[in-house]
Amino acid sequence: MEQRIVRVLRHRVGKNERAAKPYDWYNAAVYALRDDVIDAWIASTTRTHEAKEKRVYYLSLEFLIGRLLRDAMSNLGITGEMAEALEKHGLDLAAIEELEPDAALGNGGLGRLAACFMESLASLDIPAYGYGIRYVNGMFRQRIDEGWQVELPETWLAHGNPWEFERPESAYPIGFGGEVVTEGETSTWLPNEVIEATAVDTPVVGWRGKRVNTLRLWTANALDPIRLDAFNAGDYFGAMENQLRADTLVRVLYPADSSPAGQELRLRQEFFFSSASIQDIVRRHAQYHGDVRTLPDRAAIQLNDTHPSVAVAELMRLLIDVHGLTFAEAWDVTKRTVSYTNHTLLPEALESWPQPLFERMLPRHMQLIYAINAVVLKEARAAGLSPEAIASISLIDEHGERRVRMANLAFAGSHSVNGVAALHTELMKETVFSDLHALYPERINNKTNGVTPRRWLQQCNPRLTGLIREAIGDDFLDDAEKLEALNSHADDAAFGERIDAVKRENKVDLAAHIDELMGIRLDPDALFDVQVKRIHEYKRQLLNLIETVALYDQIRSHPERDWVPRVKIFGGKAASSYHNAKLIIKLANDIARRVNTDPAVGDLLKVVFVPNYNVSLAERIIPAADLSEQISTAGMEASGTGNMKFALNGALTIGTLDGANIEILERVGADNMFIFGLTAEEVAAKRADGYDPRSVIEGSRELAQAVHSIASGVFSPDDPARFAGLMDGLMTSDWFMLAADFDAYAAAQRAVDRRWSDRAAWRSSAIRNIANVGWFSSDRTIAEYARDIWKVM
Repeated sequence: MEQRIVRVLRHRVGKNERAAKPYDWYNAAVYALRDDVIDAWIASTTRTHEAKEKRVYYLSLEFLIGRLLRDAMSNLGITGEMAEALEKHGLDLAAIEELEPDAALGNGGLGRLAACFMESLASLDIPAYGYGIRYVNGMFRQRIDEGWQVELPETWLAHGNPWEFERPESAYPIGFGGEVVTEGETSTWLPNEVIEATAVDTPVVGWRGKRVNTLRLWTANALDPIRLDAFNAGDYFGAMENQLRADTLVRVLYPADSSPAGQELRLRQEFFFSSASIQDIVRRHAQYHGDVRTLPDRAAIQLNDTHPSVAVAELMRLLIDVHGLTFAEAWDVTKRTVSYTNHTLLPEALESWPQPLFERMLPRHMQLIYAINAVVLKEARAAGLSPEAIASISLIDEHGERRVRMANLAFAGSHSVNGVAALHTELMKETVFSDLHALYPERINNKTNGVTPRRWLQQCNPRLTGLIREAIGDDFLDDAEKLEALNSHADDAAFGERIDAVKRENKVDLAAHIDELMGIRLDPDALFDVQVKRIHEYKRQLLNLIETVALYDQIRSHPERDWVPRVKIFGGKAASSYHNAKLIIKLANDIARRVNTDPAVGDLLKVVFVPNYNVSLAERIIPAADLSEQISTAGMEASGTGNMKFALNGALTIGTLDGANIEILERVGADNMFIFGLTAEEVAAKRADGYDPRSVIEGSRELAQAVHSIASGVFSPDDPARFAGLMDGLMTSDWFMLAADFDAYAAAQRAVDRRWSDRAAWRSSAIRNIANVGWFSSDRTIAEYARDIWKVM
């Protein structure tokens, strides 16, 4: 390995050992490792072609893959060899790993789930492609200036990416606008703008190198990148307009869609990557298997949430307009090939587009959607559904502005529609898809999410992994459910102390990182209470912050009590146009500034908002967490995967009966979690019954004091009215039930204090969490998809 790295350093990087800088060594290490990956990649692809295996195609607008060097080394089993090779040149592998930027290809749980699924597909030896966009600047890099979120472009590609391979031979025209010409039974779309999508491939290495699959991301280019006539006339910007329009498609993840231009860009992005992916899938099938009518036998297309829904209409267009199938034949092929995963019940996330915009951008697809809608509505009428139900099922929403309902399109065009946790799936049937479920009662099914134990235990927490191996052997490395053997050690005092020691070492490491990053010193013997995730009102970071203020007031008022020292750690990004979420980040930082400098509390309470939360930061924080905050309003979190990662690393959960918390509770047991608050049914009932949050707030002394102190400017003396509107929202509407759940949440936090004070009980609960969440491996989830939906196992 050392010889290979030096050879690569000289002949690919162009440096000798004396001149090489750390980043040169990083590139050399990746290129040396990549040779092994490529051999396995080619072998995997060859095996799939020769065996004519069915492939899974996973379409997702996000793939939050994180750093790849450590992942590939670990899955190939050569981490030790690489460390030894670099050490001969005075280099530390961990320091080299830190040089790899996080790929800016996602934001939250949706993208991280897609990354876990891709790794598990390879680990289970299932042939698969992931399809997405190669974002040049991602969503944004978050900087905190005076407590405010500032959005900066991610520059993860500034120095190139040694993991990717451009495939210029895999390029497809993507049309926009224009008109449809119909002659007899034949329709031809004549777009007035065409952009070329070109594939860029990244290998995804499975556990023990069993298979290497492909993550194929699309980049955009204008067919005519520069208009020389305009350039020579001095119109330099106009000359580059076509390339600029193409670049815009792959520049930013989730551009703000609050303006008409933003809506158009979002729709263009989604069609761009969906069209390129579907063209690639159909081309591959035709090349290797011939008749497109057999597509369902050789391809399974999974839509990860609603963003790629337009793929249904694009597949219909290709089958009818290019391959000559009748509408009925194409509809049958499409439904048997496509399946759809729903990730949210939030209406704003069940995308819909203004019909005039959609028709202007994609006129042929609008025709096909109307034709699909006619079939669906006739089926609904034949089934005896009410006019109200038929209107709800329609792919066209005619209440107010006419809009194209993309979630309904995905549902209608799929043979399987799955939720991602048991509660979420039942709520899908009862709420957003109730009428579609009545029409197609066999279509909705549940596939509870999972996380890859390779990255989220073995790689991010090697100390804990080593301790588990000593206790129960190595079987859990290949089957996470074998962690159950740890249950026999849950009450072993000596083993519990070793678990505690590992956690403390991880906390020391995180504290050192935060000190270096932010200049805040943390006590590793304090309880590390962590809420890191996308900032959104339904995730209720605000509930956590208000309880933090209440705790702060209590500590100051009653210094004689035996308070448990706490470190409250927050992290996450707010969407650029989401005012309240950005205000919550500011509040967290304002509270931190006040609390962390108050000598009255000292080290009893610290508050930290860690900027630019990403996969690599999660890999530091999660192994160090003692308490995992999963406190969303019941009925609003589809599943969550952070809850699984924290529990797998021995953190205890404080949470509502929401998402996968319910299933974690079933496996871990009520004695080893802190469950509080309203159920989803109780939330719905309160909303329906005219809930009065003001009276609830005024009836809770701690809550009222915290809300009034925030509203009056105690934490924002430079702008006393800064948070008045945020608090007024709690008083007047409180849609997310913060006030309703506050007293129960505060009581659960005091139960946390009592458990923490009983060190043996806490250690036992931590061990039982680790032991009983192996079921939440993404290997189990993917095996269920493969068996029940894709039919590839």
